[in-house]
Amino acid sequence: VSIGLFTVKGLNYGIDFKGGIMIDVRTQGPADIGALRDQLGGLGLGEVALQEFGQPDNVLVRVQRQEGGEAAQQAAVATVKKALGPSVEYRRTEFVGPKVSDELFWDGVLAVSYAIIAILIYIWFRFEWQFGLGAVAALLHDVLSTIGIFALLGLEFNLSTVAAILTIAGYSINDTVVVYDRVRENLRKYKKLELPELLNNSVNQTLSRTVMTSGTTLLALFSLYFLGGEVIRDFSFAMIWGVIIGTYSSICLAVPLLLYLNIRRSGGKALTAEEAASTSP
Repeated sequence: VSIGLFTVKGLNYGIDFKGGIMIDVRTQGPADIGALRDQLGGLGLGEVALQEFGQPDNVLVRVQRQEGGEAAQQAAVATVKKALGPSVEYRRTEFVGPKVSDELFWDGVLAVSYAIIAILIYIWFRFEWQFGLGAVAALLHDVLSTIGIFALLGLEFNLSTVAAILTIAGYSINDTVVVYDRVRENLRKYKKLELPELLNNSVNQTLSRTVMTSGTTLLALFSLYFLGGEVIRDFSFAMIWGVIIGTYSSICLAVPLLLYLNIRRSGGKALTAEEAASTSP
């Protein structure tokens, strides 16, 4: 479904990926980000993003790329400066062209891909290759579902979202490693216990830890979402979704997949296809 949404509807790319205008301004005293956002939001320039940049009186204004050539971009800058007036100091104005934004997009794709490959290698050496494949399948599920929810809701997809996806990957693999470690321990301990029951017991033994960890993390993320302001709202939403879906995938996807990957018991041979079929529920 996520791939279909991405293909048909596409993502609502932010200025980082579409290109646009960046204006660095300094206000007289601490900037009122909310008032500035209301002031610039009604100019008809499309997406306008503001964030504090270094100091409380330093604000970075980002305006989406305007239809037309350089003249259209200059006109947008003039409109913003007219709305802000002479009371602010304009420190620099930059244009992010389509070539730079395209490079940023592919850099983000490579960052996510390299992270997943590195996690696969780590799990492979830490456990067995079957565990590595199960962990990566769960990670791909988390990443794709996050992209899908952004496409479905039309939320802005920018570099902050890429950072959220990388954070989600790290959080999800942490949960998966905890459950996998218990699975490996039980495989060594219970050599005659049927695999479905062994995996089920392993999940149950780590379930309270997983749920409590995710619950406390969500408390902080919901606070950021409701109280953190517009700048980090989409990032917070991505993290909330990622924690929920990452917890689900660690329990309901990463572990059950081991049944179909012929995991080996400690000191024994890998299960054959017939043995794996006979132990399946």
